[in-house]
Amino acid sequence: MDNKLNCILLVDDDAPTNYLNEEIIRDVDCVDHVQIAETGKEALDYLASRGQFTTNGSIYPQPDLIFLDINMPGMDGWEFLQEYEKLPPDQRGKMIIVMLTTSLNPEDELKAKASDGIAGFITKPLTREMVQDILERHFGVN
Repeated sequence: MDNKLNCILLVDDDAPTNYLNEEIIRDVDCVDHVQIAETGKEALDYLASRGQFTTNGSIYPQPDLIFLDINMPGMDGWEFLQEYEKLPPDQRGKMIIVMLTTSLNPEDELKAKASDGIAGFITKPLTREMVQDILERHFGVN
């Protein structure tokens, strides 16, 4: 695919889900780097180049797209978004955040649609078609 994204960040505490989502994203061949964070804190550390992501000569690409789970232990997706908004602009960039969740709570979907920081709300499992739709809608990639 031409016009690949630089990086997609998967934020989900479920390792099998991350594995499947990464496989789907790689199958679409739409990105140079897929980063997985199993907690909201780990995702924030990645974005801010803190903790295990402290620069040691390696460059950690800022994501163009974040797939964010809602229900995670410690820091859920909503708490991640609150902390994300506190990051300096260069660490937030122009990232598109899509909630990818198993939540069937209609209030979660309403809250996501009312949030300026969330570009989409989709139910797991992620599919090729979902990825292609997001790429087309938010990045003009088809």
